[in-house]
Amino acid sequence: MAAKSSSEGERLDSHELERFETVVLPHLDAAYTLARYLTRNDHDAEDVVQDAYLRALKYFGGFRGEDSSARAWVLAIVRNTAYTWRRRQHSDTLGTEFNEELHSDAVADEHPEATLLKRDAGESLTRALDQLPIEFREVIVLRELEGLSYKEISDVAGVPVGTVMSRLSRARQRLQEALCAAEEC
Repeated sequence: MAAKSSSEGERLDSHELERFETVVLPHLDAAYTLARYLTRNDHDAEDVVQDAYLRALKYFGGFRGEDSSARAWVLAIVRNTAYTWRRRQHSDTLGTEFNEELHSDAVADEHPEATLLKRDAGESLTRALDQLPIEFREVIVLRELEGLSYKEISDVAGVPVGTVMSRLSRARQRLQEALCAAEEC
């Protein structure tokens, strides 16, 4: 079974489709996490990831990187798709709040007070992240949530490693300031 991979009529054979599933699909969670923080909205993040994966499938025949570099390649496509999506939006005001509780790994038998404190801290962090400029938000998500190296973030964002490091430093500083302001430190 062959799937159409571009409008020029190129085709991915079944071996390439299997390779796509093996190499690219495992990064779906990371792609969604990045898209969620860039769009600030679950529904839009799903749309961005779907579009990004369609683009990845379309151009997978030309992907010559190692399997280990597929994560950065996919996340770069997600990032670019999210930026394209944002340009089409004409507004920085996005509607749906991120619901930390839906994405929580809280243990069911945890004390209610501890669960409430964790949820409040998570909500404060989400609000602080949402206040960051998108360039800072993306590097924080890629480094702290996805565990990418500076080099991988550099590849995803298309900026030098030094820029990644300075954005991370500034993002962490702004997060700390926002969290301290919320906690009245």
